[in-house]
Amino acid sequence: MAHGDGTGGAGLRERTRRAVRAELAGVAVAMFAERGFEETTVEDIAAAAGLSKRTFFRYFPAKEDVVFGDVEEVAARIAEAVGARPAGEPAWTCLHVVLREWESRVHAAQRELAGLRLIESTPALRARLHHKRDEMRTLIARALRERPGAELDAFTADLLTGAAAAALDAAGREWLRSDGAADRAGLLDRAFAALAPPAAG
Repeated sequence: MAHGDGTGGAGLRERTRRAVRAELAGVAVAMFAERGFEETTVEDIAAAAGLSKRTFFRYFPAKEDVVFGDVEEVAARIAEAVGARPAGEPAWTCLHVVLREWESRVHAAQRELAGLRLIESTPALRARLHHKRDEMRTLIARALRERPGAELDAFTADLLTGAAAAALDAAGREWLRSDGAADRAGLLDRAFAALAPPAAG
């Protein structure tokens, strides 16, 4: 019984943490859009959310990170999904299937349309996005190489993962240009088809 209570308590704390992170992110994106990223301080965000500056930093290590929500968690889950794909599946197909399943979560982690527009228009956020994407690509490339029977060298894994990231980025940018009206999954399919290595068919 005690074990179950502990697990439930941990689950509740995690849900609470996610709720607070989501609230802070929503408040921050709205303030950035209204005032500008540089003009909005961590103190401003925390005060608007009814929290202290110290509490803000318990949830996000820096002001830039608040825009990206749960990107790190999503990246880890994508890497897990890559590792769980069938052993004989071509690497490019594996990346396509997994990213197609997860593309909505990837975009949601970046706060949807308002967040994407904010990132595109803010140099500091674009730089942070590139850093986070590098970390994500490294994680996924490792998972791709570690799949049973993968037999991929580091160069090929990096190349395929980078191309997949480019496909995801191009689909996201086109979705942004459409003001959110385009079919993101369909755009991702088009991008993967255009970049498919000859060996992947």
